[in-house]
Amino acid sequence: MTDSDVLEKIRSGDEKALQFLYKKYYRMMVNMVIKNSGTEDEAKDIFQDSLIVLWQKAVNKELVLTSKISTYLYSICQNLWRKELERKSRLSHEERDRAEFPDDDRKERIKLVSDCMEKLGENCKKILTYYYFEDLSMQDIAELMGFANADTAKTKKYKCKKELDNIIRAKYAAHDFLD
Repeated sequence: MTDSDVLEKIRSGDEKALQFLYKKYYRMMVNMVIKNSGTEDEAKDIFQDSLIVLWQKAVNKELVLTSKISTYLYSICQNLWRKELERKSRLSHEERDRAEFPDDDRKERIKLVSDCMEKLGENCKKILTYYYFEDLSMQDIAELMGFANADTAKTKKYKCKKELDNIIRAKYAAHDFLD
């Protein structure tokens, strides 16, 4: 199947194109993530997210390929993995910092975030609560929320988290969280 064939199949909603891309490029993407301090599970998630990005851009006709699909997917995977490494780095810093905050400060910060969560829609509140406070897996969230699969739950969680981030940024300045 040529790159043009794959794009046409995606645009027509044919999921066989995704299966084709998954089989053809999975190992390449996994190797890239593993060589850059990742695990196979993390690589699988990153590659699935990359396929979602490709699918959405192709279906919305936002995708104009100037390279091979493999190159495009590889760069999406690299960018997503880079962001994930940055997030992990921030989390490890936050864990160290969390130990330094007295309980009152921590409770206040949790209250600020909880207040902002109230501005989200019901589905977003549920998804973020299930994920961050109840430690449910994406598969469990998908089942509870009636989503097609874990990938859909993951995409929705990402969008809800972005929305929450925007609400927090609009309402508070960085100095509200830093002493």
